[in-house]
Amino acid sequence: MYATSSPTPELDVFVSLTKADLHLHLVGSASPHTVASLAAAHPDGGVPTDLDELRAFYAFSGFAHFLAVYTAISNLLRTPEDIVTLVVGLGEDLARQGTAYAEVTVTPFSHRRAGIAPDELAAALEVGARRARDDRGVEVAYVYDISAADGEPGAAFTLEAALRHPPAGLVGFGLGGPEEGVRRADFAPYFAAARAAGLHSVPHAGESVGPSEIYAALDLLGAERIGHGIAAASDEELLARLADDGVTLEVCPSSNVATGIVRSLGEHPLARLLEAGVPVVLCSDDPPMFATTLPEEYRRARDEVGLSEEALQALARRSIEASFAPVELKRRLLEARGAGASQEGTDTSRS
Repeated sequence: MYATSSPTPELDVFVSLTKADLHLHLVGSASPHTVASLAAAHPDGGVPTDLDELRAFYAFSGFAHFLAVYTAISNLLRTPEDIVTLVVGLGEDLARQGTAYAEVTVTPFSHRRAGIAPDELAAALEVGARRARDDRGVEVAYVYDISAADGEPGAAFTLEAALRHPPAGLVGFGLGGPEEGVRRADFAPYFAAARAAGLHSVPHAGESVGPSEIYAALDLLGAERIGHGIAAASDEELLARLADDGVTLEVCPSSNVATGIVRSLGEHPLARLLEAGVPVVLCSDDPPMFATTLPEEYRRARDEVGLSEEALQALARRSIEASFAPVELKRRLLEARGAGASQEGTDTSRS
């Protein structure tokens, strides 16, 4: 079954938490109904239009299969209006889930292949974010990311889009896609240029390969947060470094299980990371694809990983503190339900 974007009584306690989603892909946020509608409009895309068939389409045999499905969905987005529809729908979902702020990952090179130019993409993202804020009270910021599968041509295009056609609210520069056979080191010049322009470095690393790529993300890409990073659990030195330097890992447990990287939630290294003092935030990644929502991630972390209510409260606070939202917005979000900031005046670049 798909996890519903509407909360259930069981999830009310997690809906009420002051929290942010800092690892959420725009394409992967598309609801099944939206995907089915797009698939019907573009039958050449090879994506099912029936919801039951779509559920089977999202049954991933491994990480490579997930990437292929993700690409097929991305290719259905062919107009700026499609982008606006996704952002507006995401805003509605976030509001229902009690998520007041999200940093949403967008891959400009993929959208260009589908026919959307960088200036059109930026304008559509701005319209969607404005409507999410005005209609739902949800703040949406953006991260432009490179898909590693696109290599240096994709990296150059992404950097140009970020520097010449940035949407309002662009806060970060990322790197996703496959890790096997693709070195973080190859993208160092592009991250250096993005950082020089004031964008935060938030690459994926250590999701489907070992700790070496996390070291590379830190040393060569200047990573301030790391997407996934769960391979750090096997390296004591790296765990200590992440803890000492306060580098936050954006951990997406259901994603890791759905793509076959971790066998079950009970075996997920989330608890190990927390025990080592590593700053962690819970995130949803591509929620409809993984039959989850952000409140559901909190429930699963409690019921299947075994985290305490206190630990979950700390994760929720951390998700605001580790964001790249302006300091005043962080304070407002933390005080909105009486949560209170645990670190007053937290620096936005490595909080």
